[in-house]
Amino acid sequence: MNISLRTVGALAFAATLAACSGGGSPSLPVSPQAQSHAPSSVNAFSLIENGSPVAGTHIMPSAANAQLIEMAHGGGGGTSAGNLLYGGGPVQRNAKIYLVFWGWSSDPYGEQARITSFVQGIGGSQWASSQSQYYDNTGSISNDAALGGSWSDNSSSVPKRPSQSAVAAEAAKAAAHFGDYSVNADYFVALPTGHDPSGFKTQWCAFHSNTTANGSKIAYTDFPYQTDAGTSCGENSVNSGSAGYLDGVTIVGGHEIYEAVTDPQPSTGWVDSSGAETGDKCAWKSLQNTSFSTGTFPTQPLWSNSAGGCVQ
Repeated sequence: MNISLRTVGALAFAATLAACSGGGSPSLPVSPQAQSHAPSSVNAFSLIENGSPVAGTHIMPSAANAQLIEMAHGGGGGTSAGNLLYGGGPVQRNAKIYLVFWGWSSDPYGEQARITSFVQGIGGSQWASSQSQYYDNTGSISNDAALGGSWSDNSSSVPKRPSQSAVAAEAAKAAAHFGDYSVNADYFVALPTGHDPSGFKTQWCAFHSNTTANGSKIAYTDFPYQTDAGTSCGENSVNSGSAGYLDGVTIVGGHEIYEAVTDPQPSTGWVDSSGAETGDKCAWKSLQNTSFSTGTFPTQPLWSNSAGGCVQ
């Protein structure tokens, strides 16, 4: 299996914002009908497997790729492609993040504890509050994302280089374990150290998608062991020395969680005209330590239509 970022991805990812501002109470958006656009299941952020884009997948490019893309296109900000547009699909109004630690036999850097504490503190945070301005045809997103549960699944071996379909199958297995097939469920499949998919670190850090399980579409995130990637996926991007080894865990994790919240079935939710989601437009920009109820974690900003920019 060979995974590579399409050259056309450069144009889309160049739409990142240089200036970020503080969070605030978002203004009410216009109606879905006035802002809707025709969604596409494949765009410049799609995962590439065996030379072809995988429909309905959405990657977060690595920090190295983001820098090269910006350099190749002379910089630019998230405003260049305008605000996020509503595609008519669902959002996760009351998100439940299910952490699935698939085949973990070791955790040398303590990623399990870090991502668990981070997810437990997201709901009600100022960092996530800007995303409440987004909605679907049933209502707006609530700032109440919560840890739905945690599962260490050692019932099957993890491939050395897990494919998209293997991770989707594990997400479906987790949905059966937890019994939640709702649109609000995000099955966050954390892969063990040393089991890195092709393209991880050099081209992307994580991706989210959806799959069908028990007749329902469920959202899932493919989350490799981030410290395997070093600085390519955020190590020491905020904090120095050993204190920064896990910086990428919450930077990348938060990026993927809120892209799943606002666009659980890519790209039918909130996506800009270039295919960028709420995290993409602010990726690897203005990274900082942010306070949550469960501790302080490195984060990136998220895009706010009402602010016309990135907010923490």
